[in-house]
Amino acid sequence: MRTPAPPEPAIDTSPSPGDEVKTTTCYMCACRCGIKVWLQDGGPQGKMIRYIQGNPEHPVNQGVLCAKGSAGIMQHYSPARLSKPLLRVGERGAGEFREIEWDEALQIATDWLAPIRERNPDELAFFTGRDQSQALTGWWAQQFGTVNYAAHGGFCSVNMAAGGLYTLGGSFWEFGEPDWEHAQYLMLWGVAEDHDSNPIKLGLGKLKERGAKIVAVNPVRSGYGAIADEWIGIRPGTDGLFAFALIHELLKADRIDLDYLVRYTNAHWLVVRNPGGPDDGLFARDAEGRPLCALLPSPSGRGERGFAPADATDISPSVVGEHTLPDGRRAVPVFHLIAERYLDPQYSPDAVSARCGIPADTIRRIARELAQAAFDHAIELPIAWTDAHGREHATMTGRPVAMHAMRGISAHSNGFHTCRALHLLQLLLGAIDTPGSFRYQPPFPKPIAPPNRPGKTRQANGALDAAPLGFVHAPEDLLVDADGNPRRIDHAFSWAYPLSAHGMMHTVIRNAWAGDPYKIDTLMMFMANMSWNSAMNTGQTIGWLTDKDANGEYKIPRIIYADAYASEMIAYADLVLPDTTYLERFDAISILDRPISDADGAADAIRHPLLDAAQQSLHSDARPRDVRGFQSVLLDLGARLGLPGMVLDDGSPKYHDYADYIVHHERAPGVGLLAGWRGEHGELEAKGPPNPQQLQRYIEHGGFWRSELPEHARYYKMANRGYLDWAQRMGFLGHAEPIVLQLYSETLQKFRLAAQGHGPLQPPAEHRERVATYFDPLPLWYEPFEGAQAQVRNSTPAPNPHPPYGHLLPGGEGENRFPLSAVTQRPMFMYHAWGAQNAWLRQIATRNWLYLHPDTGARYGIDDEDWIHVSSHLGTITVQAKFAGNVQPDTVWTWNAIGKRRGAWRLDKAAPEATQGFLLNHLISDITPRGDYANADPVTGQAAWFDLRVQIAKAAPAAQSQPQFAPLPLGTADNAPLRYGAGFRRERRK
Repeated sequence: MRTPAPPEPAIDTSPSPGDEVKTTTCYMCACRCGIKVWLQDGGPQGKMIRYIQGNPEHPVNQGVLCAKGSAGIMQHYSPARLSKPLLRVGERGAGEFREIEWDEALQIATDWLAPIRERNPDELAFFTGRDQSQALTGWWAQQFGTVNYAAHGGFCSVNMAAGGLYTLGGSFWEFGEPDWEHAQYLMLWGVAEDHDSNPIKLGLGKLKERGAKIVAVNPVRSGYGAIADEWIGIRPGTDGLFAFALIHELLKADRIDLDYLVRYTNAHWLVVRNPGGPDDGLFARDAEGRPLCALLPSPSGRGERGFAPADATDISPSVVGEHTLPDGRRAVPVFHLIAERYLDPQYSPDAVSARCGIPADTIRRIARELAQAAFDHAIELPIAWTDAHGREHATMTGRPVAMHAMRGISAHSNGFHTCRALHLLQLLLGAIDTPGSFRYQPPFPKPIAPPNRPGKTRQANGALDAAPLGFVHAPEDLLVDADGNPRRIDHAFSWAYPLSAHGMMHTVIRNAWAGDPYKIDTLMMFMANMSWNSAMNTGQTIGWLTDKDANGEYKIPRIIYADAYASEMIAYADLVLPDTTYLERFDAISILDRPISDADGAADAIRHPLLDAAQQSLHSDARPRDVRGFQSVLLDLGARLGLPGMVLDDGSPKYHDYADYIVHHERAPGVGLLAGWRGEHGELEAKGPPNPQQLQRYIEHGGFWRSELPEHARYYKMANRGYLDWAQRMGFLGHAEPIVLQLYSETLQKFRLAAQGHGPLQPPAEHRERVATYFDPLPLWYEPFEGAQAQVRNSTPAPNPHPPYGHLLPGGEGENRFPLSAVTQRPMFMYHAWGAQNAWLRQIATRNWLYLHPDTGARYGIDDEDWIHVSSHLGTITVQAKFAGNVQPDTVWTWNAIGKRRGAWRLDKAAPEATQGFLLNHLISDITPRGDYANADPVTGQAAWFDLRVQIAKAAPAAQSQPQFAPLPLGTADNAPLRYGAGFRRERRK
């Protein structure tokens, strides 16, 4: 008799990740992916997060989720979360506070801010970090009446935005994308893995599957560069020079798309040549102000050349040659100026090779490959469309060459012109918004320049006449006083940095400390870790935050700071307003701000509270958190201050909270923060009256809204009648006129003329040479300022028709005082500073190294894992080196923002992030070596993080990196082993 087999154990082969699932939007980077958050009952703490996965229905990530997004559990349950409002009781920087209630905190803030608004609203400087809610914060600043508002883009990506918006009406970054479906050749310029990562990974997978070629241009080969078919290890700050060499080769070989240029750009517009005259470099126009072009002679050769409006149809315009206008002035087409400049031998591959670190033959080959992909492998989509002039086209011609760029080219003092150089390269290939090329994402393209100018005048109710940030069209739009001095505390929109469309967050603390151009009363910041990883010149910044005047008063009298976590900046606040996590509040990912559109449709999204903040703590014995979403707090403060638009006629608050504002606020009639489900019953999109159930509709539809573009409107958006009419109906454009792409910028030329002594508004004498040099209407390249000023030039001069502004500091003949470039790279598993407190992400990396090529180590007598001194013109740090073959030999690099100050983020004081981790920020000056301007681009004011030049030397073995600062007493988390999820398993076994 057989013994019966033991019964099989009951195994759940498909366990549920939780007992409830909700959809929302991730906040672990700027990607803004859709996520599904699985919740499960956690006993006394109520619902807790069990699992986070990608939402396959979401248009951004289509279900893909990275390590950061998955680790959102540990971000939400971080021990570094703040729990109560805090009021400073000790010296600023000591981290000594007492907890207070919200009523007291809001009353203190109101008591500080109300006299400022009554006296002079500009005494409030309101600067926000990585908040993704600028549609609210900018409007709040406008209603308060202060010109002193900025967002983090000034030290992040304004070169990218401005370079594109003043050229294409759109830009790289998050507002455009390669045509992943049709591109055959992709160039990635300075792209790290932190922004837009999941869509890029999806797109790169499509390219690899099709066999398209991917070329990565970056001093460091990581992430995307590691899977590229070719890595171009370029020297930092020379990307523009490389682009010009490619342009040189394309022009020389006549491999350009002239038909595209004449149809969609200002290549044929006539530019007046009148050296020294007030109209020199401006477009020739007719009596009605329309730009003119010169016509080619008739085929018979009879008759004189004529002129016509440049937007006329069925004409054959001239693109080269000098022409005499009817009034006797001389003029040449824009393309003539392009050929004249970039065919110069100084831009040849042989001339730029040594400076860029790229073999001349490689440059020539890349140029050939671009031309072959664009012209020999052009594609034709069988899609009929009508252009803006009414001409019908049976197909869409595509140039399957695409480019994408990010901070690596933008964060230099020559970044604005480098971004424009890349766009010029694309335009010459006919590769903007055609099948296979770079594509606009709605609501782009915008008119060039975008119509919203920065606010500068206060109305009778105290509010500014426009939002504080905007786009300057001419000198009269600057925010300067009668003597030409800055009106803003950060000096944005001044003669020193005229096109600073995002403001200049990196200059506000020094200027507020110095009272330049005036003293402020209160500095209010949100999610801006300006005392640590967001500071250029970290040590001095800490000093400015704590410095006192002769009377013993702080030179920056009051600091209000809002954050969700105990970052380094908390210690320097006088009043701390604790924010929620991203899973405890409403947010609007708005088309008015930073939409999540793709090239085939418009989209926006929300976040909504999945969890009650009062119940959410990591340990069951922790007390409830008393925190509020900063957006709601801001509206509460606005109502207490009686700001226009935030109170009803009886003085009561107009909005209950941020959710109420999202639904009911209208920027213009029918236009609100969210475009989906508008109208009384949610029957409208983009424009329509508020819908009281709008947020519920979003929640029911996965947290997002998307409107598909008609197929005939998806390409040539700048001149596609179908797209332009659609965009006007949606409220993205004020009119449906075509947008002419600007190879040559008349806006820049207007500033150059002012610097040459023309016009009613001219720069002060000290700025004239600077403006005249850098406001070139065609893209140019110059040595980044730190490289030009902080070291002696090599014996072989860099090719440059426009000499670097400023002088060189002393040094030996032919000697490089700081021969190495030093840059940071963003890892896929981290984003801004908050990632390095995340318990799961910390397991990937808890410290950083300074990476250098083995050949570089041999050159300086340094071995792998030696301790080294790294010095810039500002100072010295001591760190540990690590050999890496994935870096250009004249460059050293490290991961960004992993280094922490001891005691911050409630990490253990011996945490590797603090003892061995480090920041390059200690070496990065906030001003140029000469000391006369911010360490920034002279056109936009963007922080030049990646201009850093250093020397290295072997150091004695050490236990800690240097410098070290006194630990911050912000609390320490429980160091017991983390077994998140064990409680769920125990409950399941019961």
